[in-house]
Amino acid sequence: MQPEQIAALAWEKQDGLLPAIVQDAATLRVLMLGYMDRAALEATLASGRVTFYSRSRDRLWTKGEQSGHFLELVSLEADCDNDTLLVQARPHGPTCHLQRVSCFPSAPGDFLAELQALVNRRDQERPAGSYTTKLFEAGVRAIAQKVGEEGVETALAAVVQGDAELSGEVADLLYHLLVLLQSRGLTLDDAIAVLRTRHRETAKLAP
Repeated sequence: MQPEQIAALAWEKQDGLLPAIVQDAATLRVLMLGYMDRAALEATLASGRVTFYSRSRDRLWTKGEQSGHFLELVSLEADCDNDTLLVQARPHGPTCHLQRVSCFPSAPGDFLAELQALVNRRDQERPAGSYTTKLFEAGVRAIAQKVGEEGVETALAAVVQGDAELSGEVADLLYHLLVLLQSRGLTLDDAIAVLRTRHRETAKLAP
């Protein structure tokens, strides 16, 4: 956000404060709502850590300054009226003071992104006894073979089994695809980016 964009925000509407909705950049889950004054916004942009104006403490407050559960800034934009901010961030630990992921217990999110993050941690940490660890240690070829097996089982379930069985096989296939992508240094986002590009190109060709 450039200085002229900051100046254009509707600071006067709420006595110099703007609501700031914080969203997990990976899962898109809404994490919390805070308030920013101009100084908090500038501190957020300068430090890369989401900072608010605490009305109860009457001072700037960087989320995680005591707990270490910082919110690492990814992007920030204003709404159409320039009086509310949407902050996308990477949370370092639970956002809620009750040690929950979100201050909104039932806030929806992208579960596949959460699972992808777990697969990434398994790859980095390789905990003993983990099935995912076993897959990574077997190597790309073994993981690819497993994906092939799951693909065949999914196709067979679609033809000769019920909905529950098909859903279970699709779940297995998706999980093993995430592991395969991780083993190649890729993520589901890379595949989604290809789909998004194809969609845009197809839309351009549509009458």
